[in-house]
Amino acid sequence: MSHRISTCRQDMRADLPTLALVGRPNVGKSTLFNRLTRRRDALVADVPGLTRDRRYGRADLDGHAFTLIDTGGLLGEPGDLTRALETQADLALAEADGVLFLVDGRDGLTPSDQEIAVRLRRLGKPVLLVVNKMDGANESDALAEFAALGIADTVFVSAAHGQGMAGLRHWITTTEWPAAEAADAPGTEAEEGIRVAIVGRPNVGKSTLTNRLLGEERQVVFDAPGTTRDAIAIPFERDGERFVLIDTAGVRRKGRVEGVAEKFSVVKSLQAMEDAQVVILVLDGSEGVVDQDLHLLSYAAESGNGVLVVVNKWDGLSVEQKALVDRELDRKLSFAPWIPVMHISALHGSGVGHLLDAVKDIHRAGAFQVGTTLLTRLLGGLVDAHPPPSVRGRPIKLRFAHKAGEHPPRIIIHGNQTGSLPSSYIRYLEKGFREALRLVGNPVVLEFRTSENPYAGKKNELNRRQQKQRRRVIRHRKKR
Repeated sequence: MSHRISTCRQDMRADLPTLALVGRPNVGKSTLFNRLTRRRDALVADVPGLTRDRRYGRADLDGHAFTLIDTGGLLGEPGDLTRALETQADLALAEADGVLFLVDGRDGLTPSDQEIAVRLRRLGKPVLLVVNKMDGANESDALAEFAALGIADTVFVSAAHGQGMAGLRHWITTTEWPAAEAADAPGTEAEEGIRVAIVGRPNVGKSTLTNRLLGEERQVVFDAPGTTRDAIAIPFERDGERFVLIDTAGVRRKGRVEGVAEKFSVVKSLQAMEDAQVVILVLDGSEGVVDQDLHLLSYAAESGNGVLVVVNKWDGLSVEQKALVDRELDRKLSFAPWIPVMHISALHGSGVGHLLDAVKDIHRAGAFQVGTTLLTRLLGGLVDAHPPPSVRGRPIKLRFAHKAGEHPPRIIIHGNQTGSLPSSYIRYLEKGFREALRLVGNPVVLEFRTSENPYAGKKNELNRRQQKQRRRVIRHRKKR
């Protein structure tokens, strides 16, 4: 029997179950998450502890929809970070109706597996033991070994190759789940709402800001660079407006990126910036503006995003330090004066309340609902105030303008000899359109079209009357 997996919002029922994926580090939880949701959202590599925050996704097995929560590995290396990861897993288990407990069929039964099984039995929720990495392994031997966990329901799968999904589907479809509203499953429709990517260097407070905006400890926050490894999309609603916050991993400069896990994290962060409609660049006020911040800012602007710069940890600065940071921002952001700057403290919440209002303003400007008549009138006013220069004695004429796209605002201007416009005049037009239309926080992209000469390349053929007149003129000149 084949199975169909979908992440679309179709045939949603009120009995939609939520299942949490738990297990030791590196047993294949994120691989199974990607397999069931038919996406590549979860970061996967042969590195233990890659997943740090809980991630939501939706799958559909033969018409039976369910919500999945991917979690970090339990009982990893001792330390404060492991305790933070287990807190995230506990939150996922509290939300879930059932549990998919993953173990590694190649490693066999471990003491950590036994400890996790004891914890899951205390929950009193349906638990399915999923023995992963079973391609080519003996299921009878594995069943005998893992029977010591005392979990009645067991399936054998290979998440990497998609084997054993029929057993997983059978358990999901035959288990009685408590009634739950579909709207109670957060994070399953990342396509709805204003997509906002929160980016910056490591340890500047991105996850703290995400948690402050959400009003819950959704992301792991730890006082060490590199805590967040993946880009996590989190839908939520505020004052009737839908948003999708994308918390990303910190991006260091290229020469300091170490290991395959960090390289993957950087790629996911850059992809999140390209997919977003508004990018919030978080700076550390205590460190000021560094070159890597400007690189990220340039990348966001070149991707066509709306951009908002947020200076975090502002309340911990003295008056002199604040003045120094502001002067540095004015100087280093002179190439993009259209980018707004806000000062906040994500830890204490000061200034965060107005952040989403600024995001909505930037998104509204990026939507760029403007007609051709208005754009042409604005173009005429800009040209009258400052005409373009002439080229070889011929004036450059800009005739009319119209909208070409949104996010970012894109304008096409038609005229003659537009390819000869100097870059300084193009910047003048960009600034004029941005100020007149209040396109705050958005780059303005101008494209130029030169009108073709309909007579170019054609020979001027004279009719009989013109030929006769030409001969008269020639004879007259000869007589003179």
